Amino acid sequence: MHRTELYERVGQWMTGLGRESDVVISSRVRLARNAAGHRFTSRASVEERRELLEKLRGAAERCRAISDMEYFDLEQLPETDRQLLVERHLISRELAEAEGPRGVAISGDESISVMMNEEDHLRMQVLHGGFELEETWALMSRLDATMEKEIPFVFDPTYGYLTACPTNVGTGLRVSVMLHLPALAMTRELQRVFTAAAKIDFIVRGLYGEGTQPHGDFFQISNQKTLGRSEKEILESLNVVIPQIVRYERKVREAMSAEHRRQVEDRIWRAYGILRNARVISSEEALHLLSQLRLGVNLGIVKDLDAPTIHKLFVLTRPAHLQKMEGRALEAQERDAARADFLRKCFAAPGVPPHGLRQG
Repeated sequence: MHRTELYERVGQWMTGLGRESDVVISSRVRLARNAAGHRFTSRASVEERRELLEKLRGAAERCRAISDMEYFDLEQLPETDRQLLVERHLISRELAEAEGPRGVAISGDESISVMMNEEDHLRMQVLHGGFELEETWALMSRLDATMEKEIPFVFDPTYGYLTACPTNVGTGLRVSVMLHLPALAMTRELQRVFTAAAKIDFIVRGLYGEGTQPHGDFFQISNQKTLGRSEKEILESLNVVIPQIVRYERKVREAMSAEHRRQVEDRIWRAYGILRNARVISSEEALHLLSQLRLGVNLGIVKDLDAPTIHKLFVLTRPAHLQKMEGRALEAQERDAARADFLRKCFAAPGVPPHGLRQG
């Protein structure tokens, strides 16, 4: 993977495929781990962090039985490139904005990323498109076991895996599912979902996880507790909750389509019209309009587009991706104009994707 072409590639989760993909965008499993014999990242000196980083990098690159990994030195990587990795859900905002020795190893299909010297020494992530928790966890389990053979982890018989933040102690496991819930948002039924999720210790966040607000009707639902519950229990609970939300969203979509067809169509075609003709469009507006267009595709209203194309546009219209495609830094107003130009080209000839949308 040539680094200057990363923005052109289509990560596995960006394909718009997988089980329940009309509602479920992606399934993610993340593990927090710390290397035995080393101080936590926040307590370690720069020299300690640099020494540990080399060990972690070597361990990740030796996981060839699982996947070939490419390493990115985040201390040296330009800000735009770091932000691009955030936009592709490959690193956290915290890791991108931190200072000092840190890095990430990423598999060719972007289903695996191993973040190093974040809040914990290791934040290992597996990300798949659609509702694929079992497959995602199976790959993570293999990665975790392989890494632990290389780097022994801090483990306490009573508390489990020890982490920098108490909320991650225990399994160190965060499981999250990203959902597209436009019908529930339109009918103001989302609060019922959020309230029910909170009662069973799940938390709802925005598109980019902790600290982000929902945009474009996209929501991440994940477990809050990692202590006192096994990995199996966490996965099983999500396997119960997510299908219920999926059914609820589909039910509301069907009711809206049957009872308010003209209004739904109008909303979707207006979104399509703006995307095809706007001269200036913000990142947030583009995400909202693409969300409406995705609903139109899934309802069979828009027939000349498919979900994979829209999924790619969700990412390619983000600020860092636009700047990489333009080959230069852009001010906010310039980005809004470049985004509108790019979208017009995308929709000018459906089925003929412009540069940046080809498969990779």
